[in-house]
Amino acid sequence: MKDQINVGLVGIGFMGKAHSNAYMNLNHFFDLPFKVEMTAACDSNTERLDKFCNKFDWKSKETDFHDLIERNDIDIIDICTPNAMHYPIAISAIKNKKHIICEKPIALNADEARKMWETAEENKIKHMVGFNYRRVPALQLAKQFIDEGKFGKIRHFNAVYYQDWLLNPDFPIVWRHSIKESGSGTHGDQNAHIVDLARFFVGEIEAVCGAKEIFIKERPIEGSEEKGVVTADDAAQFMAKFRNGALGSFIASRFATGKKNFLRLEVFGSKGAFSFNLERMNELNIFSVDDDLAEQGFKTILVTESVHPYINAWWPPGHIIGWEHTFIHEIKDFVEAIAENKTASPNFYDGYKCQEVLDAAYKSFDTQKWEEIKQD
Repeated sequence: MKDQINVGLVGIGFMGKAHSNAYMNLNHFFDLPFKVEMTAACDSNTERLDKFCNKFDWKSKETDFHDLIERNDIDIIDICTPNAMHYPIAISAIKNKKHIICEKPIALNADEARKMWETAEENKIKHMVGFNYRRVPALQLAKQFIDEGKFGKIRHFNAVYYQDWLLNPDFPIVWRHSIKESGSGTHGDQNAHIVDLARFFVGEIEAVCGAKEIFIKERPIEGSEEKGVVTADDAAQFMAKFRNGALGSFIASRFATGKKNFLRLEVFGSKGAFSFNLERMNELNIFSVDDDLAEQGFKTILVTESVHPYINAWWPPGHIIGWEHTFIHEIKDFVEAIAENKTASPNFYDGYKCQEVLDAAYKSFDTQKWEEIKQD
């Protein structure tokens, strides 16, 4: 087995920074089968790229993703671009036999996502979607409890994902406001995360019905006196029916005043329940009907013990970890899947199934009817 695996990063914005931080710390905290090398970063803006590579210690740079993908010294392509570029970069990388980790949402629509998944499987490369919240230790612990039957039959999954960064009407228009570049707004950005967590905890969704809104229809174009039309949703919410009979509710908004990155889950089962708040991401709140009646109530587990998922690599009990650690855990699992020739998870199939739900909900926003999701 080779003792080093080389990464090529495409996209150096917010997610490019998060992934770069993960690569910089990965080998220092986890004993991996080989060293992960930050070989090259790619962006069309040369000035910004130079600063980025110097700051995050990428060894070389490219301004065209085709050139990066065709390099013989690159093993993994990490896609952190705006959503519209996920599909063309991934298909090119797959055909060049590169392993791929791609940020969410996986594509602009389910058709693109399915092609990415099928092409990756046909070419026998490893693939992962960056649903980093699966790598929160507290949520991994919740998944263990569900699999062990601790909460019984799951009947409700409720989730909200609130932000408020678009409250100011003078905030300039960006790519996330464009359907062509993003596929959707908060729906694909934030609802994608909680749909994936719903599938992770409860299972497949069979039907959805919801509504969306664009609260500010036009925004300033930076560097211009003109305004651009906002085509992507500012808020989106929907109800869901799961195949196993559970019910779900999903709300995402960039206009939730006072909420900066507030993701909250509630999962209720026949024998117990749990809740989680990303702003207190080291804590899991659980309830069990098996507790003595005199002692029943929600209790808080501080998920920082060495027996908890991923924690053994970090600090002593009570020394909490942060949001950035989820990306380190994600890439660690991906690298191990490559080394052990195992299926990575969540992979392009999960990205595709999530996108099916998002597409169905988006259709329901227009039809105002329940929209079914096809079964494989």
